[in-house]
Amino acid sequence: MNVSRRVLLAATTGALAATTAATPATAGTGRSASAGTGRSASAGTGGRRLRTGFERLAADGYARLEGQRVGIVTNPTGVTREVRHIVDVMHADERVNLVAVFGPEHGFRGTAQAGGSEGRYDDPATGLPVYDTYQKSGQPLADIFTASRVDTVLFDIQDVGARFYTYIWTLYDCMVAARLAGKRFVVLDRPNPVTGRAAQGPVLHKEFATFVGREPISQAHGMTVAELARLFNKEFLERPVELDTVLMSGWRRSEFYDASGLPWVPPSPNMPTPDTALVYAGTCLFEGTNLSEGRGTTRPFELLGAEGIDRKWAEAAGALDLPGVHFREAYFAPTFSKFQGKTIGGVQLHVHDRVAFDAVRTGIALLVTAKKVWSGFAWRSDNWIDKLTGSTQVRTMIDAGAGTDDVVAAWQEELAAFRAMRGKYLAYR
Repeated sequence: MNVSRRVLLAATTGALAATTAATPATAGTGRSASAGTGRSASAGTGGRRLRTGFERLAADGYARLEGQRVGIVTNPTGVTREVRHIVDVMHADERVNLVAVFGPEHGFRGTAQAGGSEGRYDDPATGLPVYDTYQKSGQPLADIFTASRVDTVLFDIQDVGARFYTYIWTLYDCMVAARLAGKRFVVLDRPNPVTGRAAQGPVLHKEFATFVGREPISQAHGMTVAELARLFNKEFLERPVELDTVLMSGWRRSEFYDASGLPWVPPSPNMPTPDTALVYAGTCLFEGTNLSEGRGTTRPFELLGAEGIDRKWAEAAGALDLPGVHFREAYFAPTFSKFQGKTIGGVQLHVHDRVAFDAVRTGIALLVTAKKVWSGFAWRSDNWIDKLTGSTQVRTMIDAGAGTDDVVAAWQEELAAFRAMRGKYLAYR
């Protein structure tokens, strides 16, 4: 009997989905009855098995996609727990009419560094056309969706919980473009790797909107991509897109990524581990300075430094007794980016209590102390720090000699307002 590889894989995928199935996730903006409460055997979650949005979509036999020409916005993180890419899985399944892939920054298969993409090409593994969405928005992006002839656009990318991580703005731009093109939009949810606890940090001022922050949300948003999609759709889109969110089951807001039982695939080249994501919402601020943020090392965003910095920085940061983190005097030579090939001094962050650790406060404290102990400290000439923090407030206060507590206190009123708005869209316990 001749059985095609596509049919055989479809049968295998269906059987696998059935063994990991949760009850079907709810559509639209309704809350999933089992979100955060699903139960079944799984390591790392105390007997619960977390199921991603894709797992629940597959377990339901892809009913949401029936009769639809489907395109998907994804990158290397769009994998099953067996680390098969969901594009390969869906392409092999005759229940899904997958006709296009849309690649964000770094590309669909992840071959490009920061600030790059893969361009337009046909995927060698599946033959599917891959369209480049990076730095495209509005009508030009809508035209790509129209040209692809899709009916429904899926989104499945692992986020890291920080406002300036560009994938959430790819989500936003694609939602806007899908509405312009008259396409349905479906978000497949994944965990926030640094938990879904309270939002932290300054809130973007609209006049500072860029691709590292389109709308006024806080620096550490504490939401999943599906929750963000619901918030974007109701609060920020001029006209809402036809939105469907496939929630997870078995996820709790207090859980870090290692509790999920899912494999970690770097969402971008400089996000190698969940430990990187833990500090990123604070230490990425060093992109706005003349110090290295650790790119070109094996510990990006955990190592920070520059020529001329010595032990005094680690001593000054350590003297603040910040919760959950120690600072070690460190020396390193980046292989690319700032100070390429030069041995520089600085600090390494060692998070010893991740529940107590506040990445944003820690990032501010490190900026304050770096400016005090190193005479060579400077902001990037393009004031990139203002784009990262969302206003001039952090930069001008630090330049004026403000301490960490004063800087953090200055954004609390705006943060409280964002937290109140955010609360309407939280879908998990």
